[in-house]
Amino acid sequence: MKLSDIKNGITAEWKEKGYEMPAFDIDAVRAKTYEEPTWVHFGAGNIFRAFPAAVLQETLDSGRYDRGVIVAEGFDYEIIDKAYRPYDNLSLLVVLQSDGSIRKKVVASVTESLKADMAFAEDWSRLAAIFANPSLQMISFTITEKGYAVSPADLEKGLQPGLIMGKVTALLLERFKAGAYPLTVQSMDNCSHNGDKVKQAVVAYAKQWAEQGLVPEEFLAYVQDGAKISYPWSMIDKITPRPDAKVQEMLKADGFEDTETIITERRTYTAPFVNAEETEYLVIEDQYTNGRPPLELGGVLYTDQETVDKVERMKVCTCLNPLHTAMSIYGCLLGYDLISAEMKDDDIRGLITKIGYIEAMPVVVDPGVLKPADFIAAVLERRLPNPFMPDAPQRIATDTSQKLPIRFGETIKGYKKQGLNLDELVLIPLVLAGYSRYLKGIDDEGNAFEPSPDPLLEELQPIVAGLEIKEGAQDFSCLEKLYSRKDIFGVDLYEIGLGKRIEGMAAELYSGIGAVRKTLHKYVENR
Repeated sequence: MKLSDIKNGITAEWKEKGYEMPAFDIDAVRAKTYEEPTWVHFGAGNIFRAFPAAVLQETLDSGRYDRGVIVAEGFDYEIIDKAYRPYDNLSLLVVLQSDGSIRKKVVASVTESLKADMAFAEDWSRLAAIFANPSLQMISFTITEKGYAVSPADLEKGLQPGLIMGKVTALLLERFKAGAYPLTVQSMDNCSHNGDKVKQAVVAYAKQWAEQGLVPEEFLAYVQDGAKISYPWSMIDKITPRPDAKVQEMLKADGFEDTETIITERRTYTAPFVNAEETEYLVIEDQYTNGRPPLELGGVLYTDQETVDKVERMKVCTCLNPLHTAMSIYGCLLGYDLISAEMKDDDIRGLITKIGYIEAMPVVVDPGVLKPADFIAAVLERRLPNPFMPDAPQRIATDTSQKLPIRFGETIKGYKKQGLNLDELVLIPLVLAGYSRYLKGIDDEGNAFEPSPDPLLEELQPIVAGLEIKEGAQDFSCLEKLYSRKDIFGVDLYEIGLGKRIEGMAAELYSGIGAVRKTLHKYVENR
């Protein structure tokens, strides 16, 4: 069973082994897409194949759409050479379900794979032709937040940019020259107000080129005209780990042969298959200037910009990210190295359950299109306990000082704004108290551990340097230097009346070996 053999016809063995196969004419869709492309996606990594491409697969399987997606990679070209073209642009999506089973689905919605760089003349010429085609409706991205960066050095390269946003702007210039056709430039990356980040980058290149006399002023106006080029916001949420050895063995047992892990020179981990969690959300601002593929048929939620923002805030401030951070702090202190293992710990599970449902829910931003309680339920019951998810508290603890003001500070400010009683907050203060214990770098058994990378680590650790893990009295007034910082917690915790209470909790967490477990259990049980 090899992906490249599917073009010769689907054998009964695939279906007998439980593989879901394309329900559309692959060759017909490829031919139609080649002539009249509607969608180009930049970023050929795992998240693309596991989510946007799979959503389009559902849309094609419905029989109500007939165009595929063309993928372009502008950073790691080995992905195209090693994970796409040898397999006829087909891939296998393995859905990792929380009950330990897997779903296996052959994804055939990708019709072409191209290298987005002028050094690859044939591929670049094809991209230019696609952008010049009036049929093109949307280009999209999964390139991570740093992919939208603009460097002064790249701006000075003129019409031969090296960074992906410069290349995209150069391709938009081709569309402008062909007739200034409308197009939607759609980020699908996991960063707040992502459409604005794309627009800022594109406009930066276009403005520089216009100032240098390389393009007409009309091109700058074109990329800034919302009736011509739109940059909708979106919220995406789905975990796609590296190719998993357990999954590889399960596929080999079926007789599926394309299981090799591919590690590129740029340290991308990929494979002909992609494994991903079962839960997924993609909420997009419905602001398209030239039509769009009907991705709602595959589960995408289309709405307005305000609602996208509310969904983002719900996830980041209440229903997922704060729970992750709470688990990361206490998971490190209690010696865990897997999130799924933490979910078997009654105290940690109780901590995040009560933070979500009891303490954060009163100020949650309800977006309307997704119920916050349902979102949290999926997190607690399916996502975090999933035995296939190899996520670690140590990874999530990275940059904690940068995450706390959003993940907990916004909830605290919400209580103040709505006039709610801050005494009702017990477990959120416990998490913040745990942060000072985490900064000490000593776990609950007295063993030293290395706190995860954080830009403020060298600045914050000296604050707790004089504190000891021991029974008996010690002076915790040093913590005022930590808990009064609005840049870390979103508020001065002393000004709003929580500082001294958090200090007291920290004192309990520092009071000897086993104090973290004892204190955590006490507050969770009594909440």
